[in-house]
Amino acid sequence: MKQGGPVLQMTGIHKQFPGVKALTNVNFRMFPGEVHALMGENGAGKSTLIKVLTGVHSIDQGIVEMDKQPIRILSPLDAQNAGISTVYQEVNLCSNLSVAENIYIGREPRRFGRILWKKMNDDAGQLLKKRMNLEIDVTQPLHAYSVAVQQLVAIARALSISAKVLILDEPTSSLDRGEVIQLFSVMTRLKNEGLAILFVTHFLDQVYDISDRITILRNGEFIGEYLANDLPRIELVSKMIGKDLELLEELPKGDAANQISHEVFIQATDFGKKGSIEPIDLSIHKGEIVGLAGLLGSGRTELARLFFAADKADSGGMTVAGSSEAIHSPRQAIDQGIAFCSENRKLEGIIDDLTVRENIILALQASQGWFKTISRKRQDEMADEYIRALNINPPNPEHLIKNLSGGNQQKVLLARWLLTDPSLLILDEPTRGIDIGAKAEIQKLVLSLAQKGMSVLFISSELEEVLRVSHKIVVLRDRHKVKEMVGDEISQKNVMKAIAGG
Repeated sequence: MKQGGPVLQMTGIHKQFPGVKALTNVNFRMFPGEVHALMGENGAGKSTLIKVLTGVHSIDQGIVEMDKQPIRILSPLDAQNAGISTVYQEVNLCSNLSVAENIYIGREPRRFGRILWKKMNDDAGQLLKKRMNLEIDVTQPLHAYSVAVQQLVAIARALSISAKVLILDEPTSSLDRGEVIQLFSVMTRLKNEGLAILFVTHFLDQVYDISDRITILRNGEFIGEYLANDLPRIELVSKMIGKDLELLEELPKGDAANQISHEVFIQATDFGKKGSIEPIDLSIHKGEIVGLAGLLGSGRTELARLFFAADKADSGGMTVAGSSEAIHSPRQAIDQGIAFCSENRKLEGIIDDLTVRENIILALQASQGWFKTISRKRQDEMADEYIRALNINPPNPEHLIKNLSGGNQQKVLLARWLLTDPSLLILDEPTRGIDIGAKAEIQKLVLSLAQKGMSVLFISSELEEVLRVSHKIVVLRDRHKVKEMVGDEISQKNVMKAIAGG
């Protein structure tokens, strides 16, 4: 690490959107010659801070300084002119253009209005060789190269604009281990040249592999800045989640003595998908609630989508109720008694312009086929039954679902899948963004469904919630299964230790 003052300093940053305080009095510093990891769970404010820093959003209050001089960043161009460059998770280059064109697009060397192609190609080749340690044919189209090489080209483009601060937003999410090592080698070279690098990732191992300094945000607030060598992993996880390890209290959880059947409903063996979740073994018994614990990006949703065949596994297999018949699509999963409530109820759940009744009967109607229409009388009966059972408000089946609160929308989605009488209910963040009363109702419902013999795969970013309802907890970290706990093994302290690893 280089010594000296910060190249970038943000002090007392506030940013508010209608009804939401995204950032409250946040402080952030970056030093030349350091890799600085920005850490926080979903909704912590990381994305907003980056967008403020890159001029996508303007701040409501606070000071931003570069080299101790106050600056105003009102647009991405302002950020670029200040020496702040960003490489996003999805490489935002033009794959049909050459490597050299991508690096110098909009800034091509010209003479008498004509592009000097040889100079541009030579400059691009030298830049990649000198700064990235990468020797490739820069006249080839970008799509001819791997995602890892495209990332390095994007970084080279950022550096060609005289960057002092380089923001890498989830740069390793699509890379394999070898490609990550290649990227880290480049990052080390750049920081040794004095560049300040902001590294955003969900992978704890990578944070400690490459980072010098860590800043933690939680719920839009600044929790602290730490030297990576001085912050044990378990403390990092504690601060991100908001639980002091020494003050953890045991919470009531699902009754493990609840006569879970010895009969296995789902058995997954060596089941995984490259780039999403590493191969795992997992069994779910009838009447068992299996909780998936882990930080954002650990692979929880990816595993849930494999069970529902929303994504296709490329290793291992899964048997359902002893049958070896493979499941290739969500329709087949539904036919096998598997239901999936997505974490994204807005995009993958509710149909905004349909009524509560229409949303409730949707999955059952789809499973029967559109030529076997459920009668209107039967639709009304089913909607009324679940509106009463789940206490959906307002209790009007003809209300448009978009006019309901988030918690009541979530109950409608639960009703939709319960109507299909599933054997396995996959719940991905079923209580995100809803009030505490609705959360308690959904948790009680999950426990009662298990008591009636339904299997549940339960995912929540709120660790207390996973502990409260689960008979078995599977801990994921960096897309790997690292621990499986049952009975007395299950405690908040043990789960957090497994999440932290190391």
